[in-house]
Amino acid sequence: MASSVIRSYVAKNVDSLAIVGAVAVAYCGLKLLRSIWRGFSVFILARALGLSVNLKRLGSWAVITGSTDGIGKAYAFEIARMGINVVLVSRSAEKLADTAAEIEKKHNVKTKTVAVDFTAGPEIFDVIREQLEDLEIGVLVNNVGMAYSHPEYFNLLDDKVRVIVSVLSCPLTLMTRLVLPGMTERQKGVIINVASASGVNPVPLLTVYSATKAYVDFFSRALQTEYRTKGIIIQSVRPFFVSTKLSKIRRANLFVPTPTSYVRSALATIGVETNTFGCMSHAFQNWLYDLVPKPIYDRLSLSMMVATRKKALKRAAKQD
Repeated sequence: MASSVIRSYVAKNVDSLAIVGAVAVAYCGLKLLRSIWRGFSVFILARALGLSVNLKRLGSWAVITGSTDGIGKAYAFEIARMGINVVLVSRSAEKLADTAAEIEKKHNVKTKTVAVDFTAGPEIFDVIREQLEDLEIGVLVNNVGMAYSHPEYFNLLDDKVRVIVSVLSCPLTLMTRLVLPGMTERQKGVIINVASASGVNPVPLLTVYSATKAYVDFFSRALQTEYRTKGIIIQSVRPFFVSTKLSKIRRANLFVPTPTSYVRSALATIGVETNTFGCMSHAFQNWLYDLVPKPIYDRLSLSMMVATRKKALKRAAKQD
């Protein structure tokens, strides 16, 4: 009975349904073309035309937090490659010294190191402030972070949840507060805040990490609106997976770039995009996710995280 009613309705309204279908296809086609053009213009055309900001003109020093591994280390090397002196801020004095020596040898720039533990109290920012005095800071990269050891249900998280919230929100906010007055006075500067694609769409079983990365993104976007008329760029960088220790992915591929290739691409978007996924393959991943209806996306995301959790717990049990 129902099928005959549907057939009858379709037969009577075939012309109208054809128009609706054509409009829907045209809309999706235009949206696809717009996304392709945006990706091409941001990640290929802008770089070829040299539209990104020349960071060397903003100041003689750059400050990078979380600068001895992964994305942060790649930012330090790529910025030094531009001839800019770098202040490396991280926890391990030994790793800082090694990274600084490597940068000086490879790129012939000055370095300073500040060994602080961002899980400590607010007094560490007094230490950082003293080390940054009298430096002409043109670039700040807020990269320090930490993640879950594996996806986990919120009620099963230990006290590490407090540390994650603290490390992913406080250092970024207070480091920005340290350098912004000087940038405002000189009417130029760039602040790069490394957020995450998980802060764009919520990720179950990584709830706290996802939520704090959303804070990073919103903080950056609001601040950019405040300071865009003052010659300052605040950029939110939202990577998907990059082959780092934090992601636990060792082998790079088309969709999981190395830190160096990712950062080189992301730096080329400064002055072109204030909210960027950093590279074309990550922008394409986000476009694909946007096509998926939210209820389906949520179920798929939960299923993936549950499966990852099971594998991690199984590995941990074998090690014990």
